[in-house]
Amino acid sequence: MNEKKRIKIALAGNPNSGKSCIFNALTGSNQRVGNWAGVTVEKKEGYAKFGNYEIEVVDLPGTYSLTAFSMEELVARDFIIKEDPDVVINVIDSTNLERNLYLTTQLIELGVKAVVALNMSDEAKHKGIIIDIRKLGELLGMPVVETVGTRGIGIQDLLREAVAVHESKEPLSRHIHINYGGEVEEEIKKIQAALKKDRDLTEAFSTRWLAVKLLEHDKQVRDDIIAKAGATDVILKQIETSHAHIEKILGDESEIILADARYGFIKGVLHEVYIHRAFDRITISDRIDTILTNRLLGIPILLGLLWVMFQTTFTLGKYPMGMIGGLIGHISAFLSNTMPDGLIKDLVVNGIVSGVGGVIVFLPNIMILFFFISIFEDTGYMARAAFIMDRVMHTLGLHGKSFIPMIMGFGCNTSAIMGTRMLENKTDRLLTILINPLISCSARLPVYILLAGTFFGRNAGNVIFAVYMTGIVLAILVGRLFRKTIFKGEAAPFVMELPPYRLPLLKSVAIHMWEKGSVFLRKVGGIILAASIVVWFLMSFPRTAEYKMEQSYAGQIGKFVAPVLEPLGFGWKGGIALITGIAAKEIVVSTFGVLYNVGENEVDRMEKLQNALRKDMTPLAALSFMLFTLIYIPCMGTLGVMYRELGSAKWALFAVGYSLTLAWLVSFVVYRGGMLLGVR
Repeated sequence: MNEKKRIKIALAGNPNSGKSCIFNALTGSNQRVGNWAGVTVEKKEGYAKFGNYEIEVVDLPGTYSLTAFSMEELVARDFIIKEDPDVVINVIDSTNLERNLYLTTQLIELGVKAVVALNMSDEAKHKGIIIDIRKLGELLGMPVVETVGTRGIGIQDLLREAVAVHESKEPLSRHIHINYGGEVEEEIKKIQAALKKDRDLTEAFSTRWLAVKLLEHDKQVRDDIIAKAGATDVILKQIETSHAHIEKILGDESEIILADARYGFIKGVLHEVYIHRAFDRITISDRIDTILTNRLLGIPILLGLLWVMFQTTFTLGKYPMGMIGGLIGHISAFLSNTMPDGLIKDLVVNGIVSGVGGVIVFLPNIMILFFFISIFEDTGYMARAAFIMDRVMHTLGLHGKSFIPMIMGFGCNTSAIMGTRMLENKTDRLLTILINPLISCSARLPVYILLAGTFFGRNAGNVIFAVYMTGIVLAILVGRLFRKTIFKGEAAPFVMELPPYRLPLLKSVAIHMWEKGSVFLRKVGGIILAASIVVWFLMSFPRTAEYKMEQSYAGQIGKFVAPVLEPLGFGWKGGIALITGIAAKEIVVSTFGVLYNVGENEVDRMEKLQNALRKDMTPLAALSFMLFTLIYIPCMGTLGVMYRELGSAKWALFAVGYSLTLAWLVSFVVYRGGMLLGVR
């Protein structure tokens, strides 16, 4: 029997190159998602089989280059250099070779074993782009395979070439040097000579690659050399001399000259490999964009699509939600009838089942929301949303690219804040992070569905949409205020690549939905379960001969905060729910389930909870509560990420202070204003 062989493959490519589709096609469901050690950049790993090989596939963060200007670039480069994968598969968008091949030139400089996946080859042919694949492979010095990641085309050929490259003795099928011109090449040689005086450096890295990076002012490489090299003074002196010489002779910064040379190499390659290219052909994407990104129609269409998303989330989700609620009710009734009376029964039925069950019923709604978000991303509309909102975002001193993390916030503020790394300007990042929690995440959705469904009937979907839109409007207003007062300065220029529209792959959408849904389920089985037990304990103790909930620990806490919340229309029970919701916003619903103790033998527990809420709140108070939930303190997970991304406890505390103040003011104006207008 042949012994199994193991190899590690890294996937590298630009954003929007279809890299995730290639990863999904290679690994299927055999994958896991986490974070890279020490950072909050998402890490995807999976496994594939080919012949006698068991292949570990690592999906590197999407990046345009391997120069360490962003966390994604640093993570991708460090993995290739330090983890030394057996093969790098460079995924390239066939319809945009010039942009995508820039990363390829840097892989060539690293001298790694690589294979090019010429992805979206069907779209390229549809656009009239015909590429000489054999010639492209020769010029790049690595195999090239045509793929269509969304349909799994070319995946087996890709694995075959990767295995063949791994088994070959040479790093590349043909060794290539990008020529940077006589003056620069001379300086590269001088830096190499200085580097070769230190054996530790020559054994760990290619001296040519190090020299090129040092000429690019790569801070990470410079710091690594200072940390490792024994002849540091000689090396640093040569770098300074080379920079000065290049700038004096060629009249520009060395990193610009190096970038120009790479693009010159790319243009030469493209001149050789394009058999045909219809530059003036109007594509289907162009025709669609004349409508969807129209100056007058773009924003109404975007709002319309968001309205459809929230309406569908509520109206379609209530059917499976009712089925799950009924099942949980049956479980509760069964436990109530079979367990002996006592504290354990009370904990299980009125603590765990009421708390956890009250949240898990909203899983279908969460999945529907993530279905729409995934569709927006996979079709290419997410980038259009940023393009459409560019003019609006400029009113608060940002640009359209900042709107992408805001839309991502509909799913999870934590991942949205991590997504601000796409913003090059530090001030833009800071401002976007501070206003992002105002975008209503999926964790708040169960609160809205519960209260809107209880108090607003057929208009529930419209009310939920209005709450979400309120978050966007507040984010824009607060951002404008901060930009005028705290973060003064000009907005950075906006450059956003619009990928072609694509039909979303059902498999890819399903994987995205499951990834996000599984996060929700893990939260239900972890923090929400723990919080439900804590709330039950606070509500059940201290035990007295004449027990009243108001006298419990929870009641005492609620009574303490009640004077602050009563002007907003809700009392001490709402205060307890909001306090526990700081841990995770879903816990607001589970806290209501425990506090209102909706009955041990009731199958329809949701209806019982709704009836209990109607006795304590009016529709106006419910709206006030939803708005407070929208705005007030971000959850602990979001605060932790804000602290890490901002690198300062001061800004995290500022976010807590301003959001809590704004929540009280907005809820007060809505509730008291409604009362003055005769609304109840």
